[in-house]
Amino acid sequence: MLDNKYMRGFTTEKLASVSEPKVHRDPEGYYIYTLSENVKVYFDDYYLFLAKVYERCSQDIDDLERKISGAARDHVETVSYYRARKAIVEITHKTARSFYVDGTNFGVIMTPWCFGTVVLEKVEVFRERLARGELDGSNIPEYAYYVIKYIDEIYKRTLLDLFDFPADAFKMRWQYSELLKRYSKVLSNITSSLNSVLSMVKNYGS
Repeated sequence: MLDNKYMRGFTTEKLASVSEPKVHRDPEGYYIYTLSENVKVYFDDYYLFLAKVYERCSQDIDDLERKISGAARDHVETVSYYRARKAIVEITHKTARSFYVDGTNFGVIMTPWCFGTVVLEKVEVFRERLARGELDGSNIPEYAYYVIKYIDEIYKRTLLDLFDFPADAFKMRWQYSELLKRYSKVLSNITSSLNSVLSMVKNYGS
């Protein structure tokens, strides 16, 4: 449980009643061959990993909020650094909680490496949206340029620390969304081809 209020999505009781063929049980507990990687992951181990990440994020957010509130307003780069790190940590915090409580989608159960890449890509999307001026919020001061600069400098190192990963963890991207993007492109091409064929048949018939 997170913060004594967020329950894990796939409890032991729920797992005992599911019909998902990839979910199994052995003496060490329930496990799944993940939908994105087809890798064996124990539910208890994965939820423990998410809980540790969530707790590290909670502590870091509290610390950063104290530093931001105590920093001099004219120390623009210092405040921007704190805000950049806070944005990264909050994205991680929110994602860990979201995956922890989801009890409807087995796709959220993955290896820590894959989860790390999920968050990595979320941070990169955030950075791009910020650079395009699409975001506005309490983490973004008047000088968004500095926040973007510090996100670029620290986001991988910050995530490695939060996940307790080795330095080379992000050299390979494990994100399942890459597979989804490929499948989506294939399906889009198939749909376009079918529409083209249907259009030709319709014209021929008329």
